[in-house]
Amino acid sequence: MKKLFIISIALFVASCSNNKEVKPLVQDIKELVFASGQLEWDDSYNLTALTDGVLKNADFDIGNLVEKGDSLATIDNQTNAINTQTSQQQLAISNENLNSKSPALQQLQQNILFAESKYQQDKTQEERYKRLYESQSVSKVEYENAQLNAKNSLANFTALKKQADVILQQAKQQQITTSGQLKNNEVVLNYNKIIVTEGGTIIKKFKTTGDYVRKGDVIATIANEKEIQAVLNVDENSIAQVKLGQTVFIKLNTNKNMVYNGKVTEILSAYDQQTQSFICKVDFDQALNGSLYGTQLEANILTNEKKNALLIPRQYLGFGNKVNVKGKDETIIIKTGIISTEYIEVLEGINQDDILLPLKP
Repeated sequence: MKKLFIISIALFVASCSNNKEVKPLVQDIKELVFASGQLEWDDSYNLTALTDGVLKNADFDIGNLVEKGDSLATIDNQTNAINTQTSQQQLAISNENLNSKSPALQQLQQNILFAESKYQQDKTQEERYKRLYESQSVSKVEYENAQLNAKNSLANFTALKKQADVILQQAKQQQITTSGQLKNNEVVLNYNKIIVTEGGTIIKKFKTTGDYVRKGDVIATIANEKEIQAVLNVDENSIAQVKLGQTVFIKLNTNKNMVYNGKVTEILSAYDQQTQSFICKVDFDQALNGSLYGTQLEANILTNEKKNALLIPRQYLGFGNKVNVKGKDETIIIKTGIISTEYIEVLEGINQDDILLPLKP
C-alpha cells in the first residue's frame, strides 16, 4: 500500500462551495510506502534440547538476562549417565591391561621366562653334544636331536616375546577406543544440561519443568536486546520501490506519538509465504530504550521526495490523463508524476495559474 504525504496544511484553494476556483498548488511532497511489522532483536537463536527426557529445574522466565555458559535447566536422561559410567569402568580395565602387573601380561612374562630358561638349557646341551660328537663319543643323530631341541626352544622363546608385543599393542588400541568412547559419552552426558551458547535476554519460553522433551525441541529463544531492528512486511506491489539506504519513519504501537527514523539495511530476496509479503529490515538511527521484543509497529518508507511539485486533486484527472481547464474548449492532456489515491503530480500540460473545472459526468 502506498501513501503520499504533502508537507503543508492547505494544499489547494478549495471550499465547500462550488463557487470557489480550484487551482494547482506548488508544494514539497514525499512519497511513502506503508508497511507493518514488529521489533526484533538481533542475533536471536533457539536454545534446543540435545537429548530426550524430562525437563528439570527450568526456573528461568521471559526477560531474564543470561550469560554464555549459564545452565538454564537439565534433562533427566539416565541412559547417558549409565553409558558414561560404563565407559569409565571399561577405561579403568583398559588402563590395567597396559600395566605390567596385569594378569595377562604376568602370565605371558612367566611363560617367556620359562621359554628363555628352556632355550638356554637346550643351547647348553647342544654345545655339549657338539663336543662329544667331535670326540666321537655320541652319534650324529644324537647331536642333530640336540640341535633341533635348541632350535625349537629358540623359536618358542621368540614367538612368546612377539606375542607379548601383540598383546601390549592390542591393550593400547583398546585403551584408545575406550578413552574415545568415554569422551563421547561425557559429551552426550553434557547434553542433559541446557547451556546458553550466547548471552542475551530470554524472549520466549516454550518448555517448563516436568515437560517431556525430545531431541530438537525448542526450550527457549534468546536474543541480543542491544541490537534492535524493525522487521517490515512490504506488499509485493510496492517492494520494487524499496531500496537499501532509504529513510523509514516508524511508529511503535506502544507509543504512537513518537516517530523514529531508520534506514533500510536488508531486503530479503525470498517471498514470505506466511505473511504473504516481502521482508525488509530497518536499523534505527537512535537507540531505543525499554523496547519490547515483538512490539507491533507501522512504518512508512520514503521512496521519493520532490521539492516544489505542482499538484492537483485526483478527482480532477480523467481517463487518458485529461483535465478540464477554464477557458479551454478542449480537454488538456497532462504528463503525471507521482500518483496517489488523493493527489496527482503534474509534470507538463498545465501551470499554477490554470483554473480546473470538474470532470463532465
